Amino acid sequence: MKHGVAFRKLSRTSSHRMLMLRNMVTSLLEHGQIKTTVAKAKETARLTEKMITLGKRGDNTAKRQAEAFLMNHSKTIPVLFDTYAKRYAQRPGGYTRIHKFGNRPGDNAPHAIIELVDGPHDIKFDLTARAVGRETVEQNIVNGDFTKRPPVRPELAHSSPLRPRTALNVFKVLRYRSEEDRRKFGERAAEWAVSAVRTNFWRSRT
Repeated sequence: MKHGVAFRKLSRTSSHRMLMLRNMVTSLLEHGQIKTTVAKAKETARLTEKMITLGKRGDNTAKRQAEAFLMNHSKTIPVLFDTYAKRYAQRPGGYTRIHKFGNRPGDNAPHAIIELVDGPHDIKFDLTARAVGRETVEQNIVNGDFTKRPPVRPELAHSSPLRPRTALNVFKVLRYRSEEDRRKFGERAAEWAVSAVRTNFWRSRT
């Protein structure tokens, strides 16, 4: 029977691997987003989830455990137990997101961006707002209700003109965000709608 085969070895010794992952988790907590390979991103996500759970606990034991794992304590500990603990107070899990984007030049390793969700540089937030803006323009044109600045309603109503996949993404993106973030989402979607009008985007869809 084989033992100790859990998780990815990443072609490194245990000490090298753990030091690398500690460094990557620290960088992710500091910057909110890092670029790496898919295999490393998945291992980093697993450990980052644990660190954020410690941050949400907020007691002295959790702080000592986080200090034993993380590096650069002067930056990571305050942001973990203050900023991220407040941001994810209502979220039960799933604090990270991995975006795959092709292969790395040289060794052709699968590339990925790992980020903390609900942050100021959330990629899915921008992509979903773009989809809402353009689909709203298309729906207004189909219904004969075309205006220069079409109304954008990101709320998830049953009568939503959005495609089911887009509506689901809106729900995921805004589920645990504040009212201010919802307002910014609507504004960004409106900007994309105006951009679609100016670039005649709908003509390439007909």
